[in-house]
Amino acid sequence: MSANQASSCSWRRILHFGPLFTLGIIKTVAWSAIHCNSVWWPASHSVQGFVNSTIFIFLSGATLYNFLFALYIGPGHLPNTWKPEKEEELSNLQFCIVCEGYKAPRSHHCRKCQRCILKRDHHCIFINNCVGHQNHTNFMVFLISAITGCAHASIIIVCTLYRALNPVHYYYGDNYMNLQDAPPNVSMGIGCFFMCLFSLGLSIGVVFAVGFLFIMQAKAILKNRTGIEDWVLEKATFRREGTDEKFLHPYDLGWKANIVQVINWSLTPKGDGINWLTREGCDQYTFTIEQIKQKEFKRERSLEYSIVTNYSGKWFPLTFGWRVFMQPPCTDEKRIALKIGDQVAVTRWKRHWLYGEVYERDQMELSSSDRRALRGWFPRLCCSISIVNQDKKED
Repeated sequence: MSANQASSCSWRRILHFGPLFTLGIIKTVAWSAIHCNSVWWPASHSVQGFVNSTIFIFLSGATLYNFLFALYIGPGHLPNTWKPEKEEELSNLQFCIVCEGYKAPRSHHCRKCQRCILKRDHHCIFINNCVGHQNHTNFMVFLISAITGCAHASIIIVCTLYRALNPVHYYYGDNYMNLQDAPPNVSMGIGCFFMCLFSLGLSIGVVFAVGFLFIMQAKAILKNRTGIEDWVLEKATFRREGTDEKFLHPYDLGWKANIVQVINWSLTPKGDGINWLTREGCDQYTFTIEQIKQKEFKRERSLEYSIVTNYSGKWFPLTFGWRVFMQPPCTDEKRIALKIGDQVAVTRWKRHWLYGEVYERDQMELSSSDRRALRGWFPRLCCSISIVNQDKKED
């Protein structure tokens, strides 16, 4: 295990709302299902009961194991100051000012992890880590086992509650000639009853919520894309509207080959996270070159704004009115503190918020992290469009 991986295995990573919340759900549902199964269909009562108990315990163990694996092993990090072996390839890659190195194909910087992540898909709050190259397989197995295990738990709890509310009365001549073969009656206290109802709600909620996430991830794997790459492909299509040119996703190898890249019998990802198989007509830098062109296109479309009102950088500012307070950008991207006189290059617009970068400050004297902090969202009301943009619009 590398030093980067070892540092990510710190026990402190689990002391976060997301992992603790997930572990709480796993423990609550597992305890309730095992308890209900022991009184509804005991493993010692029949072979079928033993098999039923074994299947649920296996699913619970698989859920916990793959959750901890995805959390501790992590997605894989690109080494700081990384660059390709060939100098002529540098122009085809983006540079990360935080990691002070180049971004390998399919690598993206995560603001929360403060690292460049190999094949980054998204930062998952429930594992307090990114989903990327090294843990994508275990993350998918975690989703599958969680859905299947919670569906199984729901059936066990429902059957137990039904038996508790509708006890079987035995009498001579019933179908159960031998009472040892009859299903046992279930007795349940008020506290246990409500605990089982609560666990039933949790398990059903997991089936639907995690099931939705699994469908999204399955679609991404079938196309060999990440969430970030979907957004880049959408912009690539937009840039080519009205032309005969079509952008092909270079990593789409066909659905069968795409699945094997993530899910296979070895449960290990294919490749080293830096070099990737590509379809015919594409190469390692087809996607990164498109990203560079999109950023150039974005800068060309940017407008310059002058700040006329100070902004503290708060996520929910009250001084700009209730509309700004109630309609913030639906993203975890930073808010940027501004002062009167700042000049901001705006590249994204929402009704009450703008996204841009302050470029008039002396960034050369700032650290890499400080330079990155100069880019973010701010309320539209604290600025006015500059005269330079008026001339640009007229041209």
